[in-house]
Amino acid sequence: MPKKVKWLEEPIPENYPKAADYLRLLVNEHAVEATSLALEAAPITFHKAKDILRAAGLPLLTPENPHVANYLRLIREGGRLGPILLVRGNLPAAVPLHIADGYHRVCATYLTNENTDIPVQLADLTL
Repeated sequence: MPKKVKWLEEPIPENYPKAADYLRLLVNEHAVEATSLALEAAPITFHKAKDILRAAGLPLLTPENPHVANYLRLIREGGRLGPILLVRGNLPAAVPLHIADGYHRVCATYLTNENTDIPVQLADLTL
């Protein structure tokens, strides 16, 4: 398996509505709309796969997970993954980072190389 994951320059447009669907499980519609706009406007920054999983407090999914397996296959074939959409946590309030879209891509990247820099758009939750 290649040691380097390839990335698209910009998030896939369909990923923003997927992130909004996830956020609707956590906050009201006004916050979803405001946070979605903030995500779309956020610059691309880079964070390591291992740090994203730790900050989110999420377990690493195994290569047997069907979605992770599909991304691992795409990585092996030299395909490009879309950047991840993140909503910043709040450490003093013990609120973890939220992977609004891209959890399976983060896990596949971690399984390829946990030190991979992942392009992300990171926004604060806007209430």
